[in-house]
Amino acid sequence: MSEAQRALDLAHKALNRRERTVFELRAHLEGKLVEPDAIDTVVAELERAGLLDDARFAQRFAEDKRTLERWGAERIERELARRGVALDLIETAVAARDRDEELDAALALLADRVEPPADDPARDRAWRMLVRKGYSPELAYDAVRSHIGR
Repeated sequence: MSEAQRALDLAHKALNRRERTVFELRAHLEGKLVEPDAIDTVVAELERAGLLDDARFAQRFAEDKRTLERWGAERIERELARRGVALDLIETAVAARDRDEELDAALALLADRVEPPADDPARDRAWRMLVRKGYSPELAYDAVRSHIGR
């Protein structure tokens, strides 16, 4: 079996388990000691075939994390950057939700997880939870203030 065929087989197995970014697939193949030329060939072939697409990955990832794990934009940005997605693709994926939608999501998360905070320590805990989830500090502050008024 040629090195290119071995690389293609390994790439297909990796992509069958889960969708990956170009960076992640390259790292996976490097970890399997595939030659750099074979990696370049396979990545280009998979991109042409539409099986490897960072823009699609970023959009799906952002939608899934917003919906399923209720992450805010900042955490999504950090995770996509960690996975090697280009900055312009990250910005496009995160821009799908405006500030009002982000605030509504933060309020829904607060409504599900915490009672309206009655004192400063409770407000701080609610704010920190939102920031950990990836909401900007300013948006988290606005959400906690709105949640108190409900």
